[in-house]
Amino acid sequence: MPSPGSSRHRLGHNLGILAAGFVAGGLLNAAARQWLPSGAVKEFLTTGVTPSLGHIDLDLVIFKFGIGPFAMDVSLLSAVGVLIAYLIARSLF
Repeated sequence: MPSPGSSRHRLGHNLGILAAGFVAGGLLNAAARQWLPSGAVKEFLTTGVTPSLGHIDLDLVIFKFGIGPFAMDVSLLSAVGVLIAYLIARSLF
């Protein structure tokens, strides 16, 4: 049975692995876009969904500022990067 303090460590650990996986997948995606020849395989591996959160304006009377836009490019290679990071972390820990 895990100790009560380990659940916080586990959440941070899992978020770190997820972030590392998305970074690795993004690097794989960028490499595939750069070096794969044009064709169906390149389109299949590098086509992704890009959800985004638009520009948000915040007016506080004294000052006004904007945040965004924030977008994330998720493709098949991003999922492969997450899977690889998970498998590496599972074998190490």
